[in-house]
Amino acid sequence: MMDTELMEVVMGDRPREGAGSDRGLMRAAVFSRYGSAHRLELRDVGRPEPGPGEVLVRVRASSINDWDAGRLAGRPYFTRLFTGLLRPRNRTLGCDVAGTVERVGAHVGRFRPGDAVYGDIHAAGFGAFAEYVCVDQNALEMKPASLTFEEAAAVPHGATLAWQGLASMGVIRPGQSLLINGAGGGVGPIAMQLGKLRGLEVTGVDRADKLPMLRELGFDHVLDYQRHDFTAGASRYDLILDVRTNRSPFRYARALKPNGVYVTVGGASLRLLQVFLCGPLIKMLSGKTTEVLALRANVGLAEMGPLLERGELRPVIDGPYALEDVATAMGTFERAEQKGRMVIAIE
Repeated sequence: MMDTELMEVVMGDRPREGAGSDRGLMRAAVFSRYGSAHRLELRDVGRPEPGPGEVLVRVRASSINDWDAGRLAGRPYFTRLFTGLLRPRNRTLGCDVAGTVERVGAHVGRFRPGDAVYGDIHAAGFGAFAEYVCVDQNALEMKPASLTFEEAAAVPHGATLAWQGLASMGVIRPGQSLLINGAGGGVGPIAMQLGKLRGLEVTGVDRADKLPMLRELGFDHVLDYQRHDFTAGASRYDLILDVRTNRSPFRYARALKPNGVYVTVGGASLRLLQVFLCGPLIKMLSGKTTEVLALRANVGLAEMGPLLERGELRPVIDGPYALEDVATAMGTFERAEQKGRMVIAIE
């Protein structure tokens, strides 16, 4: 059993995860201070219990996302107003989950024990880097039967960013050109496949060691960002989907064709703010659209289910890594060395 002080450090102020003495323990990767990957530790913590409208999920796999890295680092700093000023309130990361329903709380009608589920649970409080997590039933969907749990865990957050990013671009016509900046992570491969299904010509931008993977996946063109600045070249694109957002929005607008659309789904906070503030001016001066996507958790996941079931969409997995190795995996993610979505398998 854990002593009272250690339990307080690990569990923070989440009352429904209890002291563990009467609810059993589970393994979880936790952090008690903001920082980098070395802050993550594997510990025994109290196993949660589902409340009304919640289900207890036996986690079979999770994956690492930018939001996990951001919560671990406590950045942007203003987010600490919600996550804890000096130390994190919720000490377990993991916004993508795939697993089986263990128990259901009162008023749960969507699922029953034994159902295989997956989803992006960031709006429900994270917590998937653990053997069990309690989550609102509406944050989950039934897992496509053709996907393994590891494959399913690579889908929700990244795939919905890709789906919503393309959907926000308006009418997409076959033959248009789409550039994906930061194409070798969890968003880019799905966005490319969705683009190809719509008849787009897709260019992927990433570091040199990821380009062979991008070619093999089916990108029409690939660019090494360290050798080619696509915002300074002669090529223009109808659509740009940005995962990195590390340049001025005016440079991105320069890379667009007339009436082109640029949508960012992630990147440096200052750059995101610039895109948000400058978008109306760019639209007025050039007729081009530059905007920041406001992600809605799991929107598009149900629509992608049949595509995943038929194999028309397939996630790209880096790993899987064991829960014991989550700190090592997070370090790789922090250095942007991952190829596809980094998946954590939980036995």
